Amino acid sequence: MFKSKFTKGFIVLLAGILLLTGCSGGKEKDSDNPGTSAPSASNEKVLTIANATDIESFDAHNNNNTYSEAVLVNVYDYLLKNDSAQNKQASLAVSWEAVDDTTWRFKLRDDVKFHNGDPFTAADVKFSLERVAKDSGLKQHSYYKDLKEVNIIDEYTVDIVTNHPDPIMLNRLSRMGADILPAKYIEENGMEAFLKAPIGTGPYKFSKWAKDDRIELVKNEDYFASESKWDKVVFRMVPEASTRVSELITGGVDVAANVPSTDVQRINDSGKAKIEEATIQRVLHVLMRMTEGSITADPKVREAIELAIDNQAIIDSIAGGAGIPTRTSVTPGNFGADPSLYDQYVYDQEKAKELLKEAGYESGAKITFTAASNYKEVAEVTAAMLTSVGFEVNLEILEPSKFSETYNAKKFKELFLLGVGNSLFDASNNYNRFLVENAAGETDYNNAEVESLLQAASVNMNTADREQQFQQVQQHIATDRPTIYLYQMKGIYGVGERVTYTPRLDEMFFADEIIPVQ
Repeated sequence: MFKSKFTKGFIVLLAGILLLTGCSGGKEKDSDNPGTSAPSASNEKVLTIANATDIESFDAHNNNNTYSEAVLVNVYDYLLKNDSAQNKQASLAVSWEAVDDTTWRFKLRDDVKFHNGDPFTAADVKFSLERVAKDSGLKQHSYYKDLKEVNIIDEYTVDIVTNHPDPIMLNRLSRMGADILPAKYIEENGMEAFLKAPIGTGPYKFSKWAKDDRIELVKNEDYFASESKWDKVVFRMVPEASTRVSELITGGVDVAANVPSTDVQRINDSGKAKIEEATIQRVLHVLMRMTEGSITADPKVREAIELAIDNQAIIDSIAGGAGIPTRTSVTPGNFGADPSLYDQYVYDQEKAKELLKEAGYESGAKITFTAASNYKEVAEVTAAMLTSVGFEVNLEILEPSKFSETYNAKKFKELFLLGVGNSLFDASNNYNRFLVENAAGETDYNNAEVESLLQAASVNMNTADREQQFQQVQQHIATDRPTIYLYQMKGIYGVGERVTYTPRLDEMFFADEIIPVQ
């Protein structure tokens, strides 16, 4: 590991960037504006959560980000659910067992109703899981495409059969994409009608969605598990961090996500709210195109990029110390982690400059670097570090919705900044993106040995062997550098005085885990 301190000049440059960044936020909204969700005069219990960005849709099989899942877990249920320590708990299924290497049998609850009153049965499991498994157009399809069929044994028993042994089937069935939808309603009314008024079995029912503004959910009086704690749950989309913080302090929201480190003291000193911090699954990394002809196809250029970046300085200056540097995205607590790459980084700006010269870019290496606005400060400081070793950086900052659109279309140029969580709690979730078919159009990474290791791990039921396979993959990625990992993030949440809340590692907002203060 190479570490060195900033030069005095670079500290001045960094300070200038942060000063400009601090002045660039949007105008704060008035605390009593129409968007504020203060407690109702009728004693209605309303929970309001402020997020930086909206969900993709209410089609639970066609979302691909944690922001969406964090909302939808309140509307839909899985067969299993994870508790806060990621232990598997019964949900729509009451018991499960492996019949053989390719078959799991699930016994289902017989007392569950969808929000429209239709009973939940094995037919809904078959419809939902086979839909996501067979429709390649759905964003969650890649996680479920090896599911061969769901066989109905009786009204409340199903066998889930896969084409090959699947060592993480239970992980899949307790995450985004395994949501159970109402078969009868959708077959009779169509998906378009369903999405206008989505129906699940969860503790809260759909009420309203004003895109890029708010989602409103109401209490499901017939929820099978327990009585819901809130009459209404509101998710507000507030892109400007300064506005989220102001709304929290003035009581407009109860929980504010993605609080900047610069606002931590302001919240704690307010007397109206406090900070709750938790290590989360999300790792920030810079993905690079390895497409033939691209400047970042040159391994010396990719190594120069990694050596130019001082991970710890970014953590200290932007995240307020709330992060852990890493050269892998499989962090502790995930299957397949390689401890030798965690809490590590390489930083050597002089060597980075030498590598650029060796690669033929002594007079400047032009690259485009794209990031979403919620990671604007990280992107700006990273770009400054790259500039200081000889890169000419065209920095593109996109609104989250535009970034998501560009990401899904795979239209990024040389570099883009991405925060990736791990809802599977398994190395495959992070590294299957480097399979040739998945990397096409994104990084265009192609390493035959990595391909072989990942394919073997996908069907390996021997946990010790499988762990070694993933550790070998991580060592290859650290050498090949199709991506440069920056740090494992810590979630910083502002929590108002009306609630108590302990953030989760998986970043989910289960509304009933946020407790009203009596």
